[in-house]
Amino acid sequence: MSSMASSASNRIDSLLDEKSFVEIGSAIKARATDFNLKQVDTPSDGVITGYGTIDGNRVYVYSQDSSVLGGSIGEMHAKKIVNLYDLAIKTGTPVIGLIDCSGLRLQESTDALNALGEIYYKQSMAKGLVPQIAAVFGNCGGGLALIPSIADFTLVEEKNGKLFVNSPDALDGNYSAKCDTASADFQAKECGTVDFTGDEASVLDTIRTLISMLPQNNEDVALSESDDDLNRKCAGLAGFKGDTAALLATIADNNDFLEVKAAYAKDMVTGFIKLDGLTVGCVANRTEILGDDGKASEKFEARLSVNGCLKAADFVDFCDSFGIPILTVTNAEGFKACMCSEKRIASAASTLTQAFANCDVPRVNLVVGKAFGSAYVTMNSKALGCDLTYAWPTAEIGTMDAKLAAGIMYAGESQDTINAKAAEYAKLAGSAASAAERGYVDTVIDPDDTRKHLVYAFEMLFA
Repeated sequence: MSSMASSASNRIDSLLDEKSFVEIGSAIKARATDFNLKQVDTPSDGVITGYGTIDGNRVYVYSQDSSVLGGSIGEMHAKKIVNLYDLAIKTGTPVIGLIDCSGLRLQESTDALNALGEIYYKQSMAKGLVPQIAAVFGNCGGGLALIPSIADFTLVEEKNGKLFVNSPDALDGNYSAKCDTASADFQAKECGTVDFTGDEASVLDTIRTLISMLPQNNEDVALSESDDDLNRKCAGLAGFKGDTAALLATIADNNDFLEVKAAYAKDMVTGFIKLDGLTVGCVANRTEILGDDGKASEKFEARLSVNGCLKAADFVDFCDSFGIPILTVTNAEGFKACMCSEKRIASAASTLTQAFANCDVPRVNLVVGKAFGSAYVTMNSKALGCDLTYAWPTAEIGTMDAKLAAGIMYAGESQDTINAKAAEYAKLAGSAASAAERGYVDTVIDPDDTRKHLVYAFEMLFA
């Protein structure tokens, strides 16, 4: 076995539980004979396929072997992957693709092109039925780039992984040294197509973590045993109002938060936690990222952005498809205001609004800061069908900032009058207490008791 072939199989061995992998279709080879292909041996036709377990959970896996015709996709290569999808759909089992592919096999021409389309089709048929994870370790270009994009979660190895439709050198005015648009970094930060990056070991480890968080299929429940105290107090949680990724990690079982698309649209946090063993999908507004010194290393507006809304909507749709309950953490005072945003913000915000409105899974909203206007409504409000809403005592909920509202309602009055009316408005129509009096907040809770309230809420809703 060549070193590259060993890499393809070693990735499977590193990913799965020890000695759990069972290969399917190992004897299959290419059957095309045009362009002297018959003179080249094609063991397994460049892709190893089979099944095994991750922490006891069954998964189907295919791993492309770049030592066989560059791992290119041909008729039989694709047939093996399609067969894997047929089995996965029938048995309700996740599919993991380990990608290292030079592209379509040119020697097979339209046979290869049709074969690629059959993979697209099976992926599309599996969408919402079984989780699909794709990890790119080498090349994944041209039409092949759609495979990880159709998948639910995409990972790219940070040094050798290349994901692109058009290579950097094919873009007018660009080349790889100028801007490597195929790199893991670019795809994660600028495109939002990549959920996780890292070295090969961390990519494989993240896949294992994902499988432990996700249900096997759309009829399964992602529930496990937890040894964390469900009544654990989270002292100082109010200090994480801005950095909601840190907030979610603090309330999660064993402080484990798996953030999705962390490098993209950082003003919106998406990811998974467990609460007393139950997997919960999280969507949270973020206004800052705290460093190890407790100081903000990055700051963001408390406003919904185009990319943030679309990132959140896609995540909500996934959770809804697989019966994963949703927690939102709200701190939004409006929509991002600039010429670029204005072109798309209404469409993006409506996409997120519809995602929540059409969602059937249990939903809880936690208001930790400002919740103003339509942005508040969009962020999983009761008007959109949220089941339970909690708020911290300092939360502000209303049409807009009290001073702005008073300035509009009492235009022409003295500044002292406006300030007095603003304070009155904040208390009567803009506080967590006033929202609770009207039934838009179910309970005003102490920040330190947040974990306890959320655990009980989801246990009640999921019963």
